[in-house]
Amino acid sequence: MVTLLLVVLFFAAHVIGLAIVDGYLMKEEVVVDGVTVTNITWGALPYGVERPDVDEKTSYLPVFAMILIATGVLFLVMKLRFFRVWNFWFFISVWLCLTIALRILFGETVALIAAGVLALAKVWWRQPVLHNFTELFLYGGLAAVFVPFLNLWSVSILLLLVSAYDAIAVWGTKHMVALAQFQSHTNLFAGFLIPYGKDKRAVLGGGDIGFTLFFSGVILKTMGWTSSLMVSGVITLALLLLLVQARKNTYYPAMPFLTAGCFVGLLLVHVI
Repeated sequence: MVTLLLVVLFFAAHVIGLAIVDGYLMKEEVVVDGVTVTNITWGALPYGVERPDVDEKTSYLPVFAMILIATGVLFLVMKLRFFRVWNFWFFISVWLCLTIALRILFGETVALIAAGVLALAKVWWRQPVLHNFTELFLYGGLAAVFVPFLNLWSVSILLLLVSAYDAIAVWGTKHMVALAQFQSHTNLFAGFLIPYGKDKRAVLGGGDIGFTLFFSGVILKTMGWTSSLMVSGVITLALLLLLVQARKNTYYPAMPFLTAGCFVGLLLVHVI
């Protein structure tokens, strides 16, 4: 039951995230020298938040660098036990991502206030249902920032880099396991967290959701809704297979398996 719930939440986060990305995506067909060309533009983010100005072909480099820096800072926070710093960082991140996500449904002011209330409640109460509910929208807000400057090449390289790093960090240095345990024990976990049994938790990291959503988001902007949903469905199936085969109470680097799901999904889109 817990496995099924994690899988359902993962796919729901993908569908909601794709809808948020689509809300910012604007396509216009123009005729140039008798040939119909589709121009893609992106709606502005709320309150003047700027997307990084990077080249699509090499955008995986600064994104991966940001991942390494953020992980390093979080590891330092954990080691020094700066719980207030983690609480504040988590709150601001959630508030920003939710504001971007909710902007699709509401005006800027309403989105900002609603996101702030949800972020504060998430950090203050640390209640699993509220936590997982907000997680459904967070990654769509994040994807609305990153998908515009990623293309199929750069997002594929990014997934390969993240997969290699994830495998090393879980099976090698094991610092990713320590970070996951730290977040889980503070009940401020970036990702889905489902308590069960006596003091047990099933978790799925936010990176596993976010990076695969970036891939599906790029498919959405280049190939459309049907293809992106197909890819997300295959990624979800890859997650299900991993969770079913995994041993209990054991940490696994999910990204290598989910990345394989991304590429299989892309292959199926081209074949079908």
